[in-house]
Amino acid sequence: MRYTLTSVEGGQSFDLKPGAAQVIGRALTSDIPVFDPTISRRHASVTSDDAGIEVRDLGSSNGTFINGTKVDRARIGVGDVVAFGKVSFRLVERAPTPPSALAGLAGMPTPISSRTVSPRFADGPRPASGMGAAARGGGTIVRQLRVPESDPQAFEAALRQGPGGARITDRHRPSGVPADPVVEREKNEHKLALLLEVSKGLTRVADVGMLLEKIAGFCLQIFDVDYVSVLLAGEGGAQIPAVARDRHGAAPHRSVPQSIVRTAVQDKVAILSDNAPEDTRFGGESILMQRVRSTMCAPLVGGEGQVLGVLYVDNVTSTHRVDEEDLDFLAAFAGIAAVAIEHGQFSERIQHELVVRNNFERYFAPTLAARIAGSPGSVKLGGDKRPVAVLFSDIRGFTALSQSMTPDDMAGLLSEYFTEMVDCVFRHGGTLDKFIGDAVMAQWGAPIATDDDADRAIRAAIEMMHALETLNIKWRAAGRPELAIGIGLSYGEVFAGNIGSERRLEFTVIGDTVNLANRLCAAAEAGEILLSDDIRRVLRAPPALDERPPLELKGTAQPVAVYRVARP
Repeated sequence: MRYTLTSVEGGQSFDLKPGAAQVIGRALTSDIPVFDPTISRRHASVTSDDAGIEVRDLGSSNGTFINGTKVDRARIGVGDVVAFGKVSFRLVERAPTPPSALAGLAGMPTPISSRTVSPRFADGPRPASGMGAAARGGGTIVRQLRVPESDPQAFEAALRQGPGGARITDRHRPSGVPADPVVEREKNEHKLALLLEVSKGLTRVADVGMLLEKIAGFCLQIFDVDYVSVLLAGEGGAQIPAVARDRHGAAPHRSVPQSIVRTAVQDKVAILSDNAPEDTRFGGESILMQRVRSTMCAPLVGGEGQVLGVLYVDNVTSTHRVDEEDLDFLAAFAGIAAVAIEHGQFSERIQHELVVRNNFERYFAPTLAARIAGSPGSVKLGGDKRPVAVLFSDIRGFTALSQSMTPDDMAGLLSEYFTEMVDCVFRHGGTLDKFIGDAVMAQWGAPIATDDDADRAIRAAIEMMHALETLNIKWRAAGRPELAIGIGLSYGEVFAGNIGSERRLEFTVIGDTVNLANRLCAAAEAGEILLSDDIRRVLRAPPALDERPPLELKGTAQPVAVYRVARP
């Protein structure tokens, strides 16, 4: 006869070992740990033998009671209530659960298998090095199952193979009795059909958050467990809780045993422990604190061997609720889930990159925007000091010109003009910093620098002049006003980063180099490109330049050496 102590409140149950005395107490090393302030560290012992159950108080502070009567030593029977301090348990007989057929995925009334106590398996893989070679007292089923890299094509091929694609043990068949081939084939077909339905259900979901919720829901339908947690790999390999559910729905995240998670991730193995408190592989302290009884954990291994996270399930009410068949199924399920998560993350990354790239292309050259969107970790969009080439261009006499134009004509003229000017900047790998009225500010060197930023800026300025000449020819033929611009360029160290308020930020550059380029632009005549000596000295292939007399610019103590791009 086997017995179980079940909490009167229904939150806990403990299977009693035949022929063994088990200590109940608040200490982590107790055979039956019950964490309540009214229970002593070594409160009482419970012994199960052929004659029944004996309870003996171990000198506890708050006493041991049988059906309300305080006792030092007494025997109890099925239905009796024993209280340790203020925590009460009822003794119940634990009978084997009859086998149940695999239920369909939708509206599944019972888990895949009934929860009889399974025999110990001696032929499983050896524990990983550094973990205990055997469980304390031998009262636990332990197994590790190697999890290969997820391969959607191989998985689909296995499903198409039919019954031979997966081995399913008949845990209810007595030892030595040969398996019924028809029953085995039907069980295999049913299980493969269930995996296929799970696969279809997961692959239809693109949103990773919804996908994780579905994975947790499937686990609660398939396995006889109380709690499911999906953890995803974060920075530095840390496993971050993403979804947690119990039988009542969404559940608060609780810390899962890190020793189990660590082993699953590092060794890429699915782990089964059907009596976790006695499994010495996993450092019992955290498991006892969390009252874990039966547990399984499988890594979510992506297509290139990268561990995307872990799938963890446990049962806190009783031991011997999971077995090898469950572990096989969990490993297969984790493989499907890993493929779905990998596809979902890839889809979300693509969507994010498209949004980011579309935003960046408003200010950065398309090739530069693609680099920023595709490798955000390698591009620093915060703030730092760096050398850049800065360009300002400004329309000469535009204020007077705009007074003679209707708003629609002015908007149309500026749109054509700005489009051509920005295209010139982008064709030479520059960044559009901003429009300032009828002026254009661009820069080369932030957030990504090249060895020839100064040369690119000069070539863009020259092309802007040529592009404006082409526009003027078209506008002249159409009887529209013509425009003339002046351009100023400088090179030097600036602060580059996101500037603004909490409500609005923009990536820009500020500093003396920017101010100098702006003042050179203001000093340039129509059709003139002026540049500072700083940018002239770093040019690798300078165009023909004319030296102009030094300019005394506002804000500078000494006259500034200025050069002009020679007109052809």
